[in-house]
Amino acid sequence: MLGLPRALLYYKYGLLWETFLKNLGIDIVTSPPTSKLIVEMGLDVAESEICMPVKIFYGHVKYLIEKQKVDAVFLPRMVAIEKPAYTCPKFLGLPDMIQAAFPEANIISETFNRKKGLRSYYQSYINLAEKLGAKKWHSIKALLKAEKISYEFSKKLHSGDSFSEAINKVKTKKKDSKIINHNRSNIRVGVAAHSYNIYDEYYSLNLLNKLKSMGATYITPDNVPHNIWAKYSNKLPKFLFWTYERELVGSAFYWIEKGMVDGIIYVMSFACGPDSIVQYVLEDEAKKFGIPMLTIVLDEHSAEAGLITRIEAFIDMLERKKR
Repeated sequence: MLGLPRALLYYKYGLLWETFLKNLGIDIVTSPPTSKLIVEMGLDVAESEICMPVKIFYGHVKYLIEKQKVDAVFLPRMVAIEKPAYTCPKFLGLPDMIQAAFPEANIISETFNRKKGLRSYYQSYINLAEKLGAKKWHSIKALLKAEKISYEFSKKLHSGDSFSEAINKVKTKKKDSKIINHNRSNIRVGVAAHSYNIYDEYYSLNLLNKLKSMGATYITPDNVPHNIWAKYSNKLPKFLFWTYERELVGSAFYWIEKGMVDGIIYVMSFACGPDSIVQYVLEDEAKKFGIPMLTIVLDEHSAEAGLITRIEAFIDMLERKKR
């Protein structure tokens, strides 16, 4: 049984990985949504200096090993997903960090590096399949199915669906509806955040659903196609070398310049270096265009009551400004 941690890049590529592995005939089990127990398990083994999302990842791995008794854990090394840039350093070193923390664990890993070209990227999937005992032709067939599902998922996100709506439609094969459920309000908020900071409902304190309950429309970087955020991120005077930070900056710049949002909520993790740099970039851009911006820093001590108070005040301020 192969374990798949429901953390970090799972919220970007989980559907792709699950589809690929299942079509190989691999028996996989995904860890449950983040809970207090999983967070505590992560804090117990992770170094105190690393960022909270990685600590949560440790907790998911420990849960898979100790509670779900998996035979191995799937942990890809994501080096780059586009030619000019790299992923965050924590993704590059994650397999080694996890192996050091769990020396007895069987970690199934493979390096994915789009800087080496598309052929090399696909070869990584073939290599992964071979490690799992699958034939080359079988892995190619499984990858084509996985890429198709992933493309449909991205297409629905880019059409305006929320993460949960897109997942549901792809898995149930439902057709797009004419009305997007999370776009009903006059107040439009751009939530600039990494997927693992907002789609993990326990860690984000259910931020997106709280915005909906307050009557606000929200849009996330996942709703912005790659070619658009890449174009707008290049407006920076110096190239930003982290892809997922480029995605945040490019998406926010796009929303601001096109007048798509009334305000921006920037969600960052405590102790994340790249996030702290992006904060000042976004604040400067929002100020130029007169767009209010709220920064929320998440860590293991984040409290729901404080979050609700800050969001309510921000939404009220946006409503007054709009009137």
